[in-house]
Amino acid sequence: MSRQGLEIKVVPPTNNNVSSAAGRDSPGRRRRGERTSFAEFRPFKLWFPWLVPAIVVANIALFAISMFINDCPKNSAKCSARFLGRFAFQPMKENPLLGPSSTTLEKMGALDVPMVVDKHQVWRLFTCIWLHAGVFHVLANMLSLIFIGIRLEQEFGFVRIGLLYMISGFGGSLLSSLFNRDGISVGASGALFGLLGAMLSELLTNWTIYANKFAALLTLIFIIAINLAVGILPHVDNFAHLGGFTSGFLLGFVFLIRPQYGYFNQRNNPRGYAAPSAKSKHKPYQYVLWITSLLLLIAGYTVGLIVLLRGTDLNKHCSWCHYLSCMPTSLWNCKSQNVYCQSSQIGKQMNLTCVANGRTEMYTLGNENQSQIQQMCSQLCS
Repeated sequence: MSRQGLEIKVVPPTNNNVSSAAGRDSPGRRRRGERTSFAEFRPFKLWFPWLVPAIVVANIALFAISMFINDCPKNSAKCSARFLGRFAFQPMKENPLLGPSSTTLEKMGALDVPMVVDKHQVWRLFTCIWLHAGVFHVLANMLSLIFIGIRLEQEFGFVRIGLLYMISGFGGSLLSSLFNRDGISVGASGALFGLLGAMLSELLTNWTIYANKFAALLTLIFIIAINLAVGILPHVDNFAHLGGFTSGFLLGFVFLIRPQYGYFNQRNNPRGYAAPSAKSKHKPYQYVLWITSLLLLIAGYTVGLIVLLRGTDLNKHCSWCHYLSCMPTSLWNCKSQNVYCQSSQIGKQMNLTCVANGRTEMYTLGNENQSQIQQMCSQLCS
């Protein structure tokens, strides 16, 4: 019986009848058919990436708004701030082009642990990942997001990558607030480390479908190690990096799981071809990793929120954990310098004088709390 009209979408199985029928075709026709078959077989859909560029635009727009609120760069005094950033860049004294003040960032939703604990403003764990403290800070994070996020969104779609970005950012903020009790923290790098962690877990859980997997694994581990090593520098919130990376690593097992190729092969087999054995959609170890990661995420976030809202400082229960965020060397000191100011107040006018440098500034008070006044003192002494 002639099988000249049979169309095969994947690599043809070893079959004498099929081989003899294919042999009657000319070599040129056979080569054209093979090229068509491989071009048409795309088991994984490619998505158009629009969410990651939208996140980049939103971050840049919010940074521009914070600069406008601060009246930058016209008012250089307002644009000088001391803060705990999530990247190795921070606003420096008397440079109005670098970023807004800590007071402005706090008003716009920066992570301030006393506000989260005392006033239960848990939403700051989300809003802080949309704010940045300087031009170099926002540019470095957004360029990293473009290089990492667009490829992931093309492969897995905007829903999964959007959830991965937000939940990882929340995880980074949560771990940061459990250890960093002083100052404020802003930046998207916790969410970015979540994408890096997800890339690693995606490679591991979909191990069987990749070629050159060991080279890819070593390259990815090297990139992650270099980025985490930056976190031991002063003024970098490495706890946000670690929290985001851990969250993203676990979320990758949940969101980025791929069906095995054998499952697609049996779906595209020609009629009448009997597969040796039916393939399940996922391998057993993928299901184990999926369930384990989901349980760890739920347990970790639940316990973390409870500990945070009770006002517990985990540094008191872990004497060495602070080295994860800053490693003291002969080149820098990890201890924060305490600043002191003398104050006098008449009505709503408060005069602050920095004890260290003698600078004096008059402030008009609104509803500032003690933490905000301390930030004014830090800015005056910087």
